[in-house]
Amino acid sequence: MIIKTVRSVSEALNGVSDSMTMMFGGFGLSGIPENAISELVILGVKELTCISNNAGVDDFGLGLLLQKKQIKKMISSYVGENAEFERQMLSNELDVELIPQGTLAERCRAAQAGFPAFYTPAGYGTEVAKGKETREFDGKMYVLEKAFEADFAFIKAWKGDEAGNLIFKGTARNFNPNMCGAAKITVAEVEELVPAGELDPNQIHIPGIFVQRIFQGVNYEKRIEQLTVRQR
Repeated sequence: MIIKTVRSVSEALNGVSDSMTMMFGGFGLSGIPENAISELVILGVKELTCISNNAGVDDFGLGLLLQKKQIKKMISSYVGENAEFERQMLSNELDVELIPQGTLAERCRAAQAGFPAFYTPAGYGTEVAKGKETREFDGKMYVLEKAFEADFAFIKAWKGDEAGNLIFKGTARNFNPNMCGAAKITVAEVEELVPAGELDPNQIHIPGIFVQRIFQGVNYEKRIEQLTVRQR
């Protein structure tokens, strides 16, 4: 059996360098690879292209990389919680590609499955389709979207084993599964790491074949973007 565990987050990020394209799992702040993001801040790599459904908040998630001006381009769907993102975008300090959320997910999945491109009706007739091939199928127009090409995919799971098999929990089962295997190297950080063979095969969401490195993360804050409670 191939064991894919590494001893630390620093070892997991071996090979990371400037100007790379990276995927980050998560939806809002749910299920984001907190340890990997923090290590990227420490490493100080820059000119990054980041593929993520969102851009974090000002002082958490990918917002930490934005604060340090480490991101050159963001490919996202929703970025409404980050004032620094807005400032950099409006001042032309940051290149931004906003795409429909379903298209973002499918471009990840296409890369995971080895498909070079796919047709989708999302965005036809809008700015999203500008410069892209379009085609009619059964009287309906579609836009050709290409699979992502990324160097690293950083994802977060609830539990994993030494062979890289993963189980996600709750809302963290969002973009994380689609990004596994969608880059040259997939790095998985997990809350609980167990010996190979301990996980119930019927409960595994992503098999280890899609993961190159796995480590047990620490100190997860699991912050909530906006918390609203009922007044007494």
